[in-house]
Amino acid sequence: MGSKKRKVDIVVLSDIHLGTYGSHARELLVYLKSIKPKTVILNGDIVDIWQFSKRYWPKSHMKIVRQIIGWAGKGIKTYYITGNHDEMLRKFDGFKIGSLEIVNKLVLNLNGEKTWFFHGDVFDVIMQHSKWLARLGAMGYDALILLNNLINKINELFGRGKVSLSKRIKENVKSAVRYINNFEETAARLALRKGCKNIVCGHIHHAEIRNIEISNQSVRYLNSGDWVESLTALEYHKKKWKIFRYSEEMKPEEGEDEQMKWLADYGTKELFRKMLDEFQN
Repeated sequence: MGSKKRKVDIVVLSDIHLGTYGSHARELLVYLKSIKPKTVILNGDIVDIWQFSKRYWPKSHMKIVRQIIGWAGKGIKTYYITGNHDEMLRKFDGFKIGSLEIVNKLVLNLNGEKTWFFHGDVFDVIMQHSKWLARLGAMGYDALILLNNLINKINELFGRGKVSLSKRIKENVKSAVRYINNFEETAARLALRKGCKNIVCGHIHHAEIRNIEISNQSVRYLNSGDWVESLTALEYHKKKWKIFRYSEEMKPEEGEDEQMKWLADYGTKELFRKMLDEFQN
């Protein structure tokens, strides 16, 4: 008999990046099975179409897709908001099948206030002006995650703690992007112009809930984070928002290490050749 599931009015997930080595699909599945949402909002970069490869699509990634489809099949309203890594879906804006709907942005009235949901890549100068550079950076970052996992496995054998090269580098890069673009304030200003009191984004892999004051008006900015490093989601229940953070106590089911199995099958030499190609092209 499983544990009782938590009721949640709305769950917002973004930046899962299914199909990449950095996606923590097993941990996400534990979280998804622990909740009973009334509405599901997938706020972009759920499946990483940029880097999708038949060579790497573990069972845990497929289980996430099945879980989401299962929710929609049960009549749970599910919105798939497109992001930059799944931008190929943007041409299907407005497509509906059962309880699942693909949209580029979404506005809901929550507790008498308009809340605007969208991924947020429109604020990213790199995405707007140097898409090829962003793609290359994403591939190199994914390879770095693999290398980082290999290092941590070696550290574990010698009784050393884990390191997070990818998180350190990613935070530095994204912090620079946020500083240049003033991502959060830009989002808040846009929300005000649209007459929205709340704006919910993803994209920058940084979970946040904070009020931003602009021209003597307050806008609540929310970000759902990601399932690559932060392992976070946004939950709305009983008229209140909160950030969910995955903890190590919520252990996924025992099973083989999908990434390390892939490394063994792929071969170390091939891995480093791939990494060099991605960083040098």
